Amino acid sequence: MAEEKEFVFEDWLAEGVRGLRSCLRGKRVLPEECVEHLRAARKEMLLAMRCLLDVAIECTGEEPPQRATKIEVE
Repeated sequence: MAEEKEFVFEDWLAEGVRGLRSCLRGKRVLPEECVEHLRAARKEMLLAMRCLLDVAIECTGEEPPQRATKIEVE
């Protein structure tokens, strides 16, 4: 009797992507307009990450906010 293998979503997805790539290798499937939108979306994601990194870099020079001090009242 064959032993059942545990389902791992990431492995399943990677296998599907590999299969799709092998089928499409050397073929132009996506319309040029779609490729342009994907390229623009990639650029926007990189610009957003740059913005986050710039803010993180700016914050590294600042002192951390002061923590509250516990004061005992008699």
